Amino acid sequence: MSLILTLKPGERVILGGAVIKNGPAVAHLQIENKVTLLRQKDIMAESDATSPCRKIYLVVQLMYIGDGLTTELATLYWDLVRDVLAAAPSTNDLISQMSEYIVNSNFYAALKITKKLISYEEELIKHATTLS
Repeated sequence: MSLILTLKPGERVILGGAVIKNGPAVAHLQIENKVTLLRQKDIMAESDATSPCRKIYLVVQLMYIGDGLTTELATLYWDLVRDVLAAAPSTNDLISQMSEYIVNSNFYAALKITKKLISYEEELIKHATTLS
């Protein structure tokens, strides 16, 4: 079963590790095999990884589009997770789900959980700033 991908003008996508930028018109691509794919809305640039949970997202994204759970990325991931859990133990359920996906090399599912973790982090920060 193939996937039809519609790209808006100028939209980027990471497809099989290659960054592809669409031209000035809408484009339709038919993906006929299983390949890593991230749409522009799901791509995080390094400069956007401005919080601990956003840094986790970036590391998981690199696992997904790269060589998987390498030693270097595993070290970065577990260091960040440890710090987040120490600062906000209430993130444990989301981090446990995400980590299970990562251990099973299901990086796309881990990215989806990490988006929830980022939203939760933003809520915690918003709540903390209203208290001070």
